[in-house]
Amino acid sequence: MTTNPRPLVLITEGSDPAPLAWLRDQVEAIEITTDDPKFESQLAMAEGLVIRTYTRIDSAFLAKAPKLRVVARAGVGIDHIDVKACRARGVEVVHTPDANSIAVGDFVFGVMIQLIRPWVRFKERVFDPKEFKKVRNVNTGKQLDELTIGIIGVGRVGKRVGHIAANGFGMRVLYNDLIDMKGKLDFPATSVEKPQLIREADVLTLHVDMRPGNEHLIGRQQIASMKQGAILINCSRGEVLDAQALADAIRSKHLGGAAVDVFDPEPPGSTLPLLNLDNVILTPHMASRTKTAMDNMGWVVRDVVAVLNGQKPKWPAP
Repeated sequence: MTTNPRPLVLITEGSDPAPLAWLRDQVEAIEITTDDPKFESQLAMAEGLVIRTYTRIDSAFLAKAPKLRVVARAGVGIDHIDVKACRARGVEVVHTPDANSIAVGDFVFGVMIQLIRPWVRFKERVFDPKEFKKVRNVNTGKQLDELTIGIIGVGRVGKRVGHIAANGFGMRVLYNDLIDMKGKLDFPATSVEKPQLIREADVLTLHVDMRPGNEHLIGRQQIASMKQGAILINCSRGEVLDAQALADAIRSKHLGGAAVDVFDPEPPGSTLPLLNLDNVILTPHMASRTKTAMDNMGWVVRDVVAVLNGQKPKWPAP
């Protein structure tokens, strides 16, 4: 029996056409979902693995992949990959940390403006003159240059949001991060402790990973300390936010609105407490879904091939 000399790479959650075609020129690449009956037999032979958001890599998974040499996350966060367990097995982990910063930054301001400005649309009929004037007089919003934005987590996305907020809209920027960012930002901003940031922010936006200690980072106590009428945006991880506490704060009118793009669990179930609330925007993990960002994430395959060829990857996981 002959053996295919090219290494086998599995793609579990799809790939964009161009990166996939390029990868297939270098290796034996197979698209297969983890619930496919043939997955485990293929995994036993695989030397590379390309995943996105929902394939979890832990010790039990690795035990089924004795030939695995590289796990590639076509995206930014690697919370669902046990990097330590991979490295203990000699498996490199690569990702695309700069792939979607612009896309997510744009998305944050898209939902922010919708939340602070009333969008009264007419489509099937025009308002009569009296109604037209009433809508204009009753519905007023806020300007971004009047507001303070609080950013928790100033990695690539948090920096992008801060840059747009300060340099584009003239917002006052407060931030909190585990790393000292003094001198590393290209926009005016003030580093403060989380309690102060949460109290003073008109807009609180979350850009953290799911490291230990971040579960319900923004919970009932933190939400209660937010300004009356403030808005909250979460495009990071569903687990960092207490969705029930947020829903209660919206219902009581303590908060003026929220945008949530990530959930715990994900996808969310029908009991999601944020359903059917005014001034709440719920989206199915779409902040990074631009064509350019998806293409950027798909090109993680370059690092897959580099590792399989014995070369150093450009973007190894930290």
